[in-house]
Amino acid sequence: MIVYAAGSFGLTGAAVLKGIMGYGASSEVYSSKLWEISEKGPLIIEIIDESHKIEPFIDHIKPYFEKAGKGHVVTLDETTVVIH
Repeated sequence: MIVYAAGSFGLTGAAVLKGIMGYGASSEVYSSKLWEISEKGPLIIEIIDESHKIEPFIDHIKPYFEKAGKGHVVTLDETTVVIH
């Protein structure tokens, strides 16, 4: 959903990375096991564009995260694109 929204918002690129293990505010550890299929687990959604384009998008999706409660972190980091 977030990747599609980023595309509709005209952002340059997005990727979803599935983590093998992690925990958050609940301190409950989630991990992927070969014998277990679970929708729970850490995900990283990385969106790359200029900050003046990303910041309005964060404002756009913020209500969804606020409604969801805990279990997520949204960060904004500066990066340097070397090859595109």
